[in-house]
Order: sequence, then C-alpha cells, then structure tokens
Amino acid sequence: MNEDKKPIAHEAYERLADAYAEMIETKPHNAYLERPATLSLLPDVKGRRVLDAGCGPGLYADLLVQRGAEVIAVDASPRMLEHARRRLGGRAKIMLHDIREPFVFLGDDSVDLVLASLVMDYILDWVPVFKEFRRVLKSDGVLVFSVGHPAINFVLKEGMEDYFSVHRMEMLWTGFGVDVVMPSYHRPIEAMVEPLHEAGFLVERLIEAKPTEDYRRADPEGYVKVFKRPSFLNIRAVPRP
Repeated sequence: MNEDKKPIAHEAYERLADAYAEMIETKPHNAYLERPATLSLLPDVKGRRVLDAGCGPGLYADLLVQRGAEVIAVDASPRMLEHARRRLGGRAKIMLHDIREPFVFLGDDSVDLVLASLVMDYILDWVPVFKEFRRVLKSDGVLVFSVGHPAINFVLKEGMEDYFSVHRMEMLWTGFGVDVVMPSYHRPIEAMVEPLHEAGFLVERLIEAKPTEDYRRADPEGYVKVFKRPSFLNIRAVPRP
C-alpha cells in the first residue's frame, strides 16, 4: 500500500482497532441494526468463495466461514488484520490490501459473493472499485454492501448545505469508548446507484436498516433514537446480463 495514498480513515481505524474489535460483536448500532440488514441480503454461501472487502477485525469473515464459505478477507488496516487473524485462526485467507487497488490475486469470475460492509463510505471514486468487484464476480454472483445512510448527515450534522454533492465530511465518534474524528465521504443515493450501473450491476434489493428487538433490549434509549431515523443503507446488486 502506498504510504502517501492511504485511505482517508486509515489513521482513525488504526487508533480505533482494539476497541472496535472488542465491542463490534455486541455494540447495538452494529450488532442489532447494520448487521441484521446486511445478513438478510446474503445468499447461501455454503461451498462458495467469498471476498470480504474491508473485513475489519474479521467478524463477517468468521460468520461466513461458519456458514461454510471459503473466505478471502482483505483490509487496509494492519491493526484490524491482527484482530482478524486471531479471530479466524487460519480458517480464512486474510490479506493486507486497499480495495481501491486491483485485486491482482484474484482471477476473472473467481468469487461467488463480494461483501463490503461499511467500507465504501471511505472511498471517493466508486466506479473502479465496483468494476473490480464485477470482474472477480461470477456471472451469477452477488455483491452486498452497506453504507451510512446519506440522510443521517442532515440529522446529525446541522448546517449541511448540499445533499447532492459528493464531499468529504468529518464526524466525532465516541461510541467505542475512544474519541476519534472519523473522515468519510457523503454522497446522495443517486451517486451510489449510478456507479453500480456504470460498473455493470443491477440493484436487486435496497434496505434502509431498522433496529431489531435485541437493540431495544440492549439499549432502550438508543433504540428510540434510531427507530424513526435512517442509519444505514444495505444494497444487494447482481451483474447485469
């Protein structure tokens, strides 16, 4: 990875990695909001080859292996990958890789599923990334990814003036017990769907994640906050014939 061209959130996630890995399994916003919606979009992965793009500490990779998948998990954060390797214990191939770069270690039509959970928010140009996903996916493969819902930026970031532009933004994250300024890119829904189309995908399903009853039990106050406002978009796309 080119040290001068690290992802915009690289330093933030390196700093957050330990707390993130410790809390991600049960933190309600992830465990009972984003994750159920994402998992609902996955096909049967038993005996299938899966690319976990932006695997973080390896939670999804672990779940995929448990479901019988052969998993290749990549991330740009060395610290996150330390946690992923410990968690998987050799049950998945785990690699340091910036998903903005070509997957030179994967051939054309070589995977059945690409999963990209909460990683695309940190990428400015989606088209080349989606084109690589399309290249490595089989013609009957599936792409599933999740992102922050763009409307939440208006709820949480008062004063945002332009919903329709793609622009860098920053938000203070406090939910993992470590205060971190997290940079990302805001983009409207249209700017999510059009790159998919340009890369050769069709949107098959789109979910605006809603909290589960487990969220209510774990964090009643937080549940009230997220029950009636958008938090995540979860999208399932398939290669266009």
